[in-house]
Amino acid sequence: MACCIRQDLCVSCDAGGGSMTLHRLIAGGAEIPLARRERTSRELVDEAEQLTLSDVNEPLHISALCLALAVSERTLRKAFHTIHGLPPCRHLRMLRLSRARRALQGANGELTTVTEIAMHFGFLELGRFSVEYRKLFGESPSQTLSQASSTLTRTMSAHTQDSLGF
Repeated sequence: MACCIRQDLCVSCDAGGGSMTLHRLIAGGAEIPLARRERTSRELVDEAEQLTLSDVNEPLHISALCLALAVSERTLRKAFHTIHGLPPCRHLRMLRLSRARRALQGANGELTTVTEIAMHFGFLELGRFSVEYRKLFGESPSQTLSQASSTLTRTMSAHTQDSLGF
């Protein structure tokens, strides 16, 4: 069964992919408007980042993002190059990698795995996630998680000793 009115434009109808938030915008009547609102590059980039981070557990699809923002891929690329000097895919992937790093740094390695965090942030290809993560941060995701876990253990130990009067 079709999930939206404009099946020819809906990434979810086509390939079963696309972000649920983006898909809801499209299916909810946010079709490409006849008169597009003029936005600055900064506004367009901010909206793209907000949409991308609103549903981080879904893979990133630039075509769905462009559709939700009612802009062409070329317009989105130009805006990202103007603001960040990078294509939208690269910048938005780095943004998600940064969020994944924060999650790894705040996680308990005994309760959480790198795989869970990577999948939560929409990285389905775990090998690629690990390679990109290492390139950006200079360490593997598992190293970040183990450092966070050892820091958490030391903090809990110190707190326990303080509360027991050691």
